[in-house]
Amino acid sequence: MSDTFVLPRRPRCAACDLPARTCLCALVTAVRNEVEVLVLQHPDEAREAKNSARLLRLGLARCRVVVGEVFEPDELVSLLGRDVSGAILLYPADTVTGTTAPVSSARTDRLVVLDGTWRKTLRMLHANPLLQSLPRQSILASAPARYGVLRKAPRPGQLSTLEAACAALAHIERAPSRYAPMLEAFDRFVADRVARSK
Repeated sequence: MSDTFVLPRRPRCAACDLPARTCLCALVTAVRNEVEVLVLQHPDEAREAKNSARLLRLGLARCRVVVGEVFEPDELVSLLGRDVSGAILLYPADTVTGTTAPVSSARTDRLVVLDGTWRKTLRMLHANPLLQSLPRQSILASAPARYGVLRKAPRPGQLSTLEAACAALAHIERAPSRYAPMLEAFDRFVADRVARSK
């Protein structure tokens, strides 16, 4: 008979679901967003300690994160809401078909954000035709990505999920300074993660 010793599981924060010693909650500044955010997160990204969608979910009043890669059409319609026409996809227009559905002048109710590496989000887009049919919101980065010291983007001007979502929301809601507290919280998150890695 062998003696086995099982290490106790590290305590986790109920809000951010990270180990208590790396909890993000103290970094968060709450922001009341008008447009709801739906983050479709690749399963690999959900396990990534440095993913920015976790901070986005904690900081935005109206944000939902759903983990998956391929969604059943009915499930996706349910996630997007009854009026799919009020949803837009935050993704560059020059992917998949090279075109984008025009963004209507009607009010945007929901911003859909794909969270994962560029390669994985492109796969998610290909695997979910309903996402391809949504109007697109693209972001042109006006400053270098804040994330660069933690994770490298394949090309200059590519932003983290949090940075891109905040930029899109600020544009859609015509509120350029509303998301500054989220970006400041993100700066603290990046600095904290860099300090922990030393």
